Order: sequence, then C-alpha cells, then structure tokens
Amino acid sequence: MTTIDPDDNELRMLIQKVARRIRANRGDADVTDTQLATMMRITREGPTTPGRLADLEKVSPPSMNRTLNSLEDRGHILRTPSPDDARKVLVDLTPAARDLIAETKRLRAEWFSAHLDVLTEVERAQLRDVRDILRKLADS
Repeated sequence: MTTIDPDDNELRMLIQKVARRIRANRGDADVTDTQLATMMRITREGPTTPGRLADLEKVSPPSMNRTLNSLEDRGHILRTPSPDDARKVLVDLTPAARDLIAETKRLRAEWFSAHLDVLTEVERAQLRDVRDILRKLADS
C-alpha cells in the first residue's frame, strides 16, 4: 500500500479546488460538467462516433449515449450517418453549441486572468515553470 504524503495530498486538493473554480464558469449554467466535457471533446476531435467519444472520455457506451441524448434534446449536437459506414453515425456540434463552448472558454480565461492578477510577477513565473510538470500529470 502506498503511503500518502500530507504535502502531496494538500497539493491534490488545491489543484482540485482551482479546477472546480475554473469549471464553475460556463456559458450556460444548466449544462453539466459531463455534457460540457463531451462538447469540448467534439470541438477537438471534430465529427466522431459515439463509441469513440466513450473511449476518449473513458465512460461506457450507454453512459455516453445518455449524455448525447441529453445534448441532442438541448439542441447542442447533431447525429448524421457516417459517409464510410451506413451502420454508424457521426456526432457533431450545432452552431449554438459552438457559441456555448466559445463563451465558456472566454469566461474561464477571464476568471483565470483576473485571479492571476493578484499574484506577483515572481509567483506568475513560478506557475509558468510548473506547466511541463502539470502537463505530464494531466497526460498520464
């Protein structure tokens, strides 16, 4: 069993708190974190299949289907037949969803910039210095 260093635990909790505060900024308060993450994934991937989305988001296909159904009901996604395989559908975002993603990104960047402004230049430089480390953790 791994021993958890109290300093590591505090670091984890602080990263989670900052992430929650950033995620709280969104273009539509009624869109869930899961729905937003799925739409952002589609933004990055382009039109893709529900199965691929489930794999990328590390959820079960039925769970992804429920998320996609709710997004479709809200007018945020469109399902179209795949040009390569008539048995498959591709999922893409509607213009309204793209606007929602853009507004969410704007709000999050605005929140982050405003909170970085309270830091000294040295503190901001220290944060920039840990980007590679945080990227390594995020991608692991």
